[in-house]
Order: sequence, then structure tokens, then C-alpha cells
Amino acid sequence: MDATTATATQTFIGQEARFGARNYQPVPVVVARARDCLIWDVEGREYIDMMSAYSAVSHGHLHPRLVAAVQRQLQQVAVTSRAYHGTTLGPFLEKLCTVAGFDRALPMNTGAEAVETAIKCARRWGHFVKGIADGEQQILVARGNFHGRTSTIIGFSTEADYRAGFGPFAPGFRHFDFGDMASVRAATTASTCAVLIEPIQGEAGVILPPDGFFRELRDWCTRNDILLIDDEVQAGLGRTGRWFAFEHEGIRPDALILGKALGGGVLPVSAFLADRAVMDVFNPGSHGSTFGGNALAAAVGLEALLVIEDEDLVARSAALGEHMLERLRGVMHAAAPLVRGVRGRGLWAGVDIDPAHASARELVERLAERGVLSKETHETVIRFAPPLTITRELIDRAVDTFQEVAMQKCRELALDATFVSAKTRIEAVVPA
Repeated sequence: MDATTATATQTFIGQEARFGARNYQPVPVVVARARDCLIWDVEGREYIDMMSAYSAVSHGHLHPRLVAAVQRQLQQVAVTSRAYHGTTLGPFLEKLCTVAGFDRALPMNTGAEAVETAIKCARRWGHFVKGIADGEQQILVARGNFHGRTSTIIGFSTEADYRAGFGPFAPGFRHFDFGDMASVRAATTASTCAVLIEPIQGEAGVILPPDGFFRELRDWCTRNDILLIDDEVQAGLGRTGRWFAFEHEGIRPDALILGKALGGGVLPVSAFLADRAVMDVFNPGSHGSTFGGNALAAAVGLEALLVIEDEDLVARSAALGEHMLERLRGVMHAAAPLVRGVRGRGLWAGVDIDPAHASARELVERLAERGVLSKETHETVIRFAPPLTITRELIDRAVDTFQEVAMQKCRELALDATFVSAKTRIEAVVPA
């Protein structure tokens, strides 16, 4: 890095630090441009994107069809609010409902807004349909959940850092242990109207429930007249190798929350979906959003769905995800005990790092220095979730780099004996 470039890098980081609220701690890379699965910083250095903005860039950066959809719509109209009808919202909602298999969709902007919509719908359904006294409705939520950052949502988070200093919090939420039906039953009361749950807990470290849990939860909700609301803001739209993660257990929730990839990586677009029996608790004036379902967002959302379909990105995620997980498990064996676990589904993996040996953040920054962008969570997990358009070659390059970083750390920690024996075992089954 020459002095001029160093100054530019430091200037951009310094501006954010000087004028921005300190609610983020970015990896020290200044992004200048991006295309598909590659990112370039202000130095011109190339990186493989293994995060895809927490699944928001599932289509790859600036997919040409999405850019074209934006440009076409910007020649017509962008925002009028829902005070009027338009030419893009109807086609978008029809395609979304057809793909997801629900009667109606309510468009919003961010994932958190869609979750808030789900909470309002569940409470209103609990009162007007199930007959729970207004103000007494209760929603069950999993420990370790992450559904967004609004004051209501963080109120039922179990992460102390998300809650500290932000009270008082809204009542009406009870906790259960993710993947534990006995805990669900114990948390239930006569005022329970819904279960709000992620099919995979992403922020918690890409945590998968036990096989059969969602099938049992679906049956239990049906028997007890309780809504099952599935938050697939991160997990949906092909991320796990199916259009929707709930398909892995052959179930159907009562309501579905989508976001991130729905905006094609160019706009915030989200939606809450349900059948008429649930969605029709809303009436004019009961809920709304000035920007939700705007003409530009609807045009982008429709094209995002069509690209996933036309380019068969769901099947691509399934096939390449299996390869990525196999390669990451190879690193786990090679770099034990530093890397102590790998789990995931589709192109979404969490890699456990033993905090006795290193922090996930340290390894993430070392990866960035070598041209691979990922992100840690809870200091013990590195997440890998590349765009669904990624190639096998890029996955191999990224995982090879991760293996180099992990091996180097093992050597620094004098873990060579474990590392060498494990590496010898794994090379027989995982080609370099």
C-alpha cells in the first residue's frame, strides 16, 4: 500500500468514525465497487464475498437484470405511496404469493418492519379470531432469536447487549428453547396466539434445530389453534437449497416473513405473507408504510424472484452448498482444535472457533487481509454465506484461504502435532 492509497483508506474509515454513530465495528476494508461475487477496495484489491450482506446480495452484486429493472422503472415512477394503485405492485404480489404458496402478501421495506407486521397480525388474529382479550395476547419466541432491531423486537431478545439500556420493553412474549418441544409446551398459556421462529438461527451462529422439530411444532400449533410464523428474512429465497427453509421438513407455516434477498441486493424490500383467514384481520387504516410496496421496490422484487427462478439459483445453492460444507468440514479436521465445529444448510455455514485459541474476529480480519470477506458473530463463529451465483472455483479459493489462515494460527499456537496428524487424515478425503 503506497502513502496515497493508505491516506484514502484511512480517510474513509476516519470519516465514518468521526461522523457516524458507533453502532458497528466493520472489518477494516473500504469497498469501492463490486460485481457478482467479487468486491474491490479503494486500493484496487480483489476480494471474494463470502457474506453477501447477510443474504441481501444472494443474486450477486449488481446483477445486470436487476440493474436493468431499476433503470427501466426509474424512467417511469419510483414512489407515490400506497395512496394510489400502480402497475408494478400487483404483478410483484402475484408472483410472490405464487412462489411462496400463500393467498396474500403485505409489502414492507426492511426485515424488521416485516417482523413488526407479523407481530401486529398475530396479536390482532389472537384477539378477533381466537378471542383472547386485547392486551393479553402472548407470542412464543425462541431463546437466541434475532428478528431485528426495533424496540419491540429487542425486548424479546435474549442477548444482553441488544437490550441494555433500551427498556422498558413491550410485554406479551414468552421464551422457549430453540428445537425443544417440551420447552415450547411449558411456555404456552391460554393466551398464546402465535409462535414466531427462525428455521435456522443465523445471528446465533447458524444454529439448526433437531430433525423433526418443525414437523412436531407444526402439528402442535395446529392442534392448539396457534399460528406458526416463520421468519425467513435470511433463510428464504434459496439460501438453504430450497426456496424456503420450511420445505426441508415438508411443512407449511401459517405465515411467512421475507426480506433481504427479496430486494435483489439493490433495495430494501420485505413482505409478510399469509392466507386470507390470517391476513384479513387487517383493514384500511390498521397498518401501512409510505414506502412499503413502492413502484420501484415492487419492480425490483418481481425481477429478483424471476432471476432466482430463471437461473435455477435454488438448485445451485443446494449443490454448491453441499460442496462448501464438505470443504469446511475438511478444514475443521485439519485445524483441530482451533476449528471445533461446522454446521449449515445450502450456501449458509457457521464455523465454530474455540475461544481458548483465537477469536472469530481475529480470523475474519486475517481472511480479509488475504482477500476473503466474511463476518464473525458472538466472537466464536465465522459465517460463510456467499451469493447464490458463486462458482465452485471461488468457493474452493475461499475455503483454501480459510484453511491457510487456520493452519497458520495453529502453528503460532504450537498446535502443530494435532494439526499435522489431522491434516494427514483429511487430505485423503478432501482434495487440496
